Amino acid sequence: MKNLLLGIDIGTSACKIVIFDKEGHILASSTKGYKVYYPKAGWAEQNPNEWYSAICEGIKETLLIGDINSDDIAGIGIGGQSWSAIAVDRNGKLLCNTPIWMDTRASEICKKVNEKIGAERIFDISGNSFEPMYTTPKILWYKENLPNVFKNTYKILQSNSYIAFRLTGIFSGEKSQGYGLHCFNMKKGIYNEKLCEDFEIPFEFLPKIYECSEVVGQVTKKAAGETGLSVGTPVVAGGLDAACGTLGAGVINDGQTQEQGGQAGGMSICLDEYKAHSKLILGFHVIPNKWLLQGGTVGGGGVIKWFNEQFCENKTLKELDEKAGKVNIGSDGLIFLPYMAGERSPIWNKNAKGVFFGLDYSKTKGHLFRACLEGVAFSLHHNLETAKEAGVNINVLNAIGGAANSRLWTQIKSDITGKVIMVPSTDTATTMGAAILAGVGTGVYKSFREAVKLTVNFKREHTPNMDNHKEYMKIFSIYLKLYENLKELM
Repeated sequence: MKNLLLGIDIGTSACKIVIFDKEGHILASSTKGYKVYYPKAGWAEQNPNEWYSAICEGIKETLLIGDINSDDIAGIGIGGQSWSAIAVDRNGKLLCNTPIWMDTRASEICKKVNEKIGAERIFDISGNSFEPMYTTPKILWYKENLPNVFKNTYKILQSNSYIAFRLTGIFSGEKSQGYGLHCFNMKKGIYNEKLCEDFEIPFEFLPKIYECSEVVGQVTKKAAGETGLSVGTPVVAGGLDAACGTLGAGVINDGQTQEQGGQAGGMSICLDEYKAHSKLILGFHVIPNKWLLQGGTVGGGGVIKWFNEQFCENKTLKELDEKAGKVNIGSDGLIFLPYMAGERSPIWNKNAKGVFFGLDYSKTKGHLFRACLEGVAFSLHHNLETAKEAGVNINVLNAIGGAANSRLWTQIKSDITGKVIMVPSTDTATTMGAAILAGVGTGVYKSFREAVKLTVNFKREHTPNMDNHKEYMKIFSIYLKLYENLKELM
């Protein structure tokens, strides 16, 4: 009986391939890296063909490692990074590299469009502010700067829909990635053709919208030869990586929240009804008829990777935690602003810079590292406080990503936010969520509730130390003032 599920996670620095059984046990996995290109200041782009090559290699390796017969795979789900603008022609040929989520090249376009069409009108329809990191401004950038690309574009795809196309030959879109397009009506889950016309983007660029667990096609003979998969294996539409990770962390009910600790940081709050905030990000969950109010920051595991590579010669996370654990809360007055590639929510400033404030001769690497951990946690708290302004309050966070493996960092986040943090027993929540989508779409699971009950377990619980929380809130007020005082200089 076919009951194995394959989950794909297209991350910023690497793709992860995992094969699960029905109960969510990992049978085999593989991770393959690829490059981010920074050709100019403010630019960050990737080659989606490099994603696909890495995925093909990873799938073959995973099947081999697990000694798995590809015929036993019931379905494939794909989770992918946000806000791509993958331009392909009628044959699906890639026309250029895609700017990725941290790319801000379209800043000037955003200023003009907000004035011309109206920032309030755009927000009222899309539930999101018109910022350069989103997909829409990048399409308009093609129009102004790469006219041949714009002229030859047949569809604009997202990371997961591009890989779905390479596997099935079918062009698709889905609801959770719709938030990248400001002509997507976030209340109804359909395109707004009039707003698309006002943006002067051809409506034909937009692919058909599927539910995230809906089967869009089957693995073709060509893709089977490239991946080792069986011809005819169903592929579901998949979804945004953060939304897949939210599902994989067991967040399916109103008010439940996922805390993300991958390359980027942030949170995703599950909502039963539409609640938008101009400084946050609103998208559909991968589960039908639910939304995610999100805070997306550039500071996350990427900060730790940078610090470790530049100053610590690639120590283990455990070794770094030991150094930081010897330092007092608040890092003895050292505060870090984690704006390492500008910043997304809630400040939306492409010029924001990373800052260490409070350096003196007494500070050690341990102080610097702990300040990094605390700075990222402050950015999480900043987003949660902003969510309160939209009438959204939460009590418990379910943590995902490699950052959750750090007991120290997770406790710091709990103390700063004042929230209980639950850590799932697996740190592969995104691929798990993608696999659950495949399982629901192919009938392996009767419902999302059944899938979560079978697959999601928790290994740790972090309860906030409220004395520490009070001290951290004093520091948080300085954290906020630092940015306000420095933003013009930035």
